[in-house]
Amino acid sequence: MRAGRGLFGRKLLVCGIHTSWNTVGDGEFFCPDCGGDRNYRRRTGRRRFTLLGVPLLPRGAAGPVVECASCHGHFGMDALDHPTTARFSAMLRDAVHTVTLAVLASGGTASRQVRETAVATVRAAGLHDCTEDQLTGLIEALAADTGRFVTDAGPYGAALAIELHEALEPLAPHLAPAGRESILLQGARIALADAPYSPAEREVLATVGAALQFLPADTDRLLSTARTPSP
Repeated sequence: MRAGRGLFGRKLLVCGIHTSWNTVGDGEFFCPDCGGDRNYRRRTGRRRFTLLGVPLLPRGAAGPVVECASCHGHFGMDALDHPTTARFSAMLRDAVHTVTLAVLASGGTASRQVRETAVATVRAAGLHDCTEDQLTGLIEALAADTGRFVTDAGPYGAALAIELHEALEPLAPHLAPAGRESILLQGARIALADAPYSPAEREVLATVGAALQFLPADTDRLLSTARTPSP
């Protein structure tokens, strides 16, 4: 309820609910209203019924909320689940790098075409200093680490599947379908750079598809239509 205008032309709030906010944390998040990375304050509050601007009766707790330090918008705590731009870029680079290593581990690094395609893929994802020696060195180190691979199933094993899921599953919900398809197809083009898919490569790429939330039929369709990029 509002009274009439006072001497200074402002309306006087007779009664209402006032929230007193308290900051309990801060950090950086992706603000949906600003459309970019911003600082935030995590806040909780107490509501009170006010009369003539004087807080009287308590009306319970408010929040917690995420308050953007730039636009001052309030959002639910799930806003922090969206990665910042910097974090998203890092997740994407890690995903492409992990897929590349998995495909190389399953198909080998003997082919020059495969190595060159793998390096070009990782560089395009943002790791611009990647070299063939770095990738082959990592594959040799992984193959020698018997704790990571199932030796009776070739270089690809359950532990590598876990790594693929750990790299891809947190990223998948934040990617459009075309983005998820792109990651799978990049792995497919590495595998196809020298020859058709081997059974081990198919297995790895099926795991990639599952981690990216594709149905098996969709993964098979994409792998069937994959082509190596034109030189």
